[in-house]
Amino acid sequence: MSKEAIFTMKIETDLRAEFMAEAQAAHRPASQILRELMREFVQRQRQTRDYEAFLSAKIEASRASMQAGAQHSNDDVEAMFVARRSIFAKQE
Repeated sequence: MSKEAIFTMKIETDLRAEFMAEAQAAHRPASQILRELMREFVQRQRQTRDYEAFLSAKIEASRASMQAGAQHSNDDVEAMFVARRSIFAKQE
């Protein structure tokens, strides 16, 4: 990936000094560390958006299911899982 863009930002003097000292202690250029932090941030943001979209779709599907009358009572769900647990207990 070519490095053609320049990114300028204002930060506190103390933060810059501490960051530069840590970058030097790690024997890495500050720009390399910043690129890595930016990539990690972008990845986390994408994962968060993807998860939120997944969750939203699940919620919408559940709402549609409820509106269609395809829900189960709590007692029905408990009974289904009691039956499942007994099947697994027999297999052990």
